[in-house]
Amino acid sequence: MRIPPPLLLAATLILTLPGSASERPNVLLIVADDLGFSDLGCYGSEIRTPHLDRLAAEGTRFTQAYNLSVCSLSRAALYTGLYPRQGRGGLLRPGMATLGEVMHAAGYETTLTGKWHLGAESPRRPIDRGFDEFYGVLSGSMNHFDPARPDPEFYRGRTRPFAHNDRRLTKFPPDFYSSDAFSAHAISRIRHAAQAGKPFFVNLCFTAPHFPIQAPAEDIARYRGRYHEGYERLREHRHRRLAELGLIDPAVTRLSAPHQKSGEYQFDYGLTPWNELTPEARAREEALMEAYAGMVDRLDQDVGQVLQVLDELGLAQNTIVFFLSDNGGCAGVPAAKEMPAYLEYNRDIPIGDVRGYEFVGAGWGWAQNAPFRRHKVWTYEGGVCTPLIVRWPGVVVPGSLTHAPTHVVDFMPTLLELVGQQYPAARADAPLPPLEGRSMIPQLRDPAVATRSGPLFWELYGNRAVREGDWKAVWTQTGQHWELYNLAQDRSETVNLADAEPERVATLVATWTRWAEQTESPSLANPRGPVRIGQ
Repeated sequence: MRIPPPLLLAATLILTLPGSASERPNVLLIVADDLGFSDLGCYGSEIRTPHLDRLAAEGTRFTQAYNLSVCSLSRAALYTGLYPRQGRGGLLRPGMATLGEVMHAAGYETTLTGKWHLGAESPRRPIDRGFDEFYGVLSGSMNHFDPARPDPEFYRGRTRPFAHNDRRLTKFPPDFYSSDAFSAHAISRIRHAAQAGKPFFVNLCFTAPHFPIQAPAEDIARYRGRYHEGYERLREHRHRRLAELGLIDPAVTRLSAPHQKSGEYQFDYGLTPWNELTPEARAREEALMEAYAGMVDRLDQDVGQVLQVLDELGLAQNTIVFFLSDNGGCAGVPAAKEMPAYLEYNRDIPIGDVRGYEFVGAGWGWAQNAPFRRHKVWTYEGGVCTPLIVRWPGVVVPGSLTHAPTHVVDFMPTLLELVGQQYPAARADAPLPPLEGRSMIPQLRDPAVATRSGPLFWELYGNRAVREGDWKAVWTQTGQHWELYNLAQDRSETVNLADAEPERVATLVATWTRWAEQTESPSLANPRGPVRIGQ
C-alpha cells in the first residue's frame, strides 16, 4: 500500500489530547448520497428512519447546514477545509491536506468505506491520502446490487471502478447491496480499531439514495401505496411536519410553488399536476418514490447496525457521530436527446430491479427537498441544504436544534479541534493554503449560538450563490441575472428583492467575484455558464 506523503507542522507534531487511547474521542462521519433535506423522519419525512431519529434524539439537528450541491465538490470541501478549486489540477491536489491525513497524523486508525469520487488512480486514491483502509467505489454512482455492471449507454456506458485498498474488485456476491456492504465494512474496521486499542476515524459514505433507484424488494414493499396522493401533497405533508418539529417557522419558510417566478425570465419547474397525469403515469411515479423510500429505509437500517456495534463494544459514549448528505435530493432526469433510449432501456424492468437504471424524476426530487426550491446542482436552498445530525455524548444537548449556519468546508477545522490536532503548515514540503472553514464546536457546545463568521459561497455549472448573514444572492444558469433573498424572512426564496436592494446585490456580487477568482471559478471564463440541467 502506498504511504501518504508526510504532513509537516511548523516544528514537530503537537497533540493536545490526553495520552491514553481510551480518552481520545472516536469519530464516525456518515455521508449519504443525494439525500433530500426532508427525507428523514426527524426532518419531517414519512419514510421510516428510527435509527437516525434516535441519533437526532440523542444529539442535535442543524437547520441551516450546507453542502456544495453536487457529490464531488462537497467531498473536496469536506476533506480539505477549502472551497473546491475548479481550474486545472483537479479538486484534490498535492498542496492540500485531507481529513484522512490529519487524523492519521493524530494517531487515529483511518477508514473510508463507500464513495470517494476524488480520483481513481494514484496519487489521488484514499490510500494515497491518509486512509489506512478503503473499500468502495472510487468515482461516481454505481449499480447498488452489482458494482461490476456497467452504466447503460444512454448514461455514459462505463463501469465505475470499485476497490479494496489497491486491489480492483470485479466480482461481487449474489446478495450484495451497497448500503449493507459499506456498513458491514465500517463495522469490521470499528472492531479492528477496538481490538488494537486505537481511536478510530471511520468515514462511512453511502452511495444511496443516489440513482439508479434500486432497493431490496422487502424494503420497497413497505411503501406500496404510500405515495398515491402525489408529489404536491407529499410536500404539503412534509412542510407541516417540519413546522411541528420546530425545524422551520412556517411564517418565514413558506412552501415554494411548483411554478415559482423569480424575475422575468425564471421559472423553476414544468411539472404536470398530479391529478392531470394518466393512471399509467401515476403508477410509474408512485413506484419510483416507493423504491427511493426503500433505499432510505435500508440505509437507516444499516446505520442502526453500526450504532448497535458502538453500543456493544462500549464505545458509544466516546464516539462523536456526524450524519449529513452531500447535496440536495436529485431529480436526475436524462437529457431530452437521451430520453427515448432511457425509456426503451427501462421498458418492462420492474422499478428497483438490478437491471434497471431509473432516476426519481423532477416531481419527487422537488418534494425530497421540501419546503425549499429546486434540487441537486442548483444553488437555491433545495440544492445546497442538508440534514446534519451530530451526537456528542456529554457535550451536545440531546434533542436540541442548532440554527447557526454551517457548511461542509467547516468539517476540517471542527475535527482538528475535536481531536486536538493542529492544521499542518505543509504537505510534502509544499506550504498549505490556510483553512477556509470555521469550527462548528461553539454551536455544538451551545445550540443557542446562532452565528457563523464569514460569508458562504457556491458555484456549479453556471449556478452561483453567496450568503452573508441573512442575505443570499443567487444567479441561475437559466435566469442569467442575480436574485436577492432575505433568508430570515423568506427561507424558501420566494420573494426576489434584487430590484429593491441594488446596492446590497452589488456588494454581495463583489464578494462572490473575489472568491471566484481565488477558487478558479469556471464562470469567470464563461460568465453565462454551461447549461447542464438535471444532473
